[in-house]
Amino acid sequence: MTTPLHTVCPHCDAVNRMPPERLGEAPTCGKCQASLFTGQPVDLSGARFLKHIERSDLPVLVDFWAPWCGPCRSMAPFYAQAARQLEPRVRVAKVDTEANQDIGARFGIRSIPTLALFHGGREVARQPGAMDTNGILAWVQQHLR
Repeated sequence: MTTPLHTVCPHCDAVNRMPPERLGEAPTCGKCQASLFTGQPVDLSGARFLKHIERSDLPVLVDFWAPWCGPCRSMAPFYAQAARQLEPRVRVAKVDTEANQDIGARFGIRSIPTLALFHGGREVARQPGAMDTNGILAWVQQHLR
């Protein structure tokens, strides 16, 4: 028997347990019944951010960005396209560093956009600068090996 994976619902933040082989079966949250994987980046802030990176067994890719940042806005459609391809193997999230300055400070975000990959509650890789979809996918795959 395989060990169940914990994944945090992008809607209600409930922690769900499921067998890894069910990830591709469009699983829904046991609490709110919404889809656990939407193919879109999840906006995270405050305690939601910590819950998603600390309680999920899935890797969590985070885009640290700000609304006034031109490169951040130009990368957004590429990041959304990457989310559609990475889920359900990776949770894809965004953190607005303007609205969540405490998170940016806690993780030492010095430039935006910055991608950070978390796994098991720890940061495993970081990449500053805008990238296209293929660049994002290649970078994530490189660090998940």
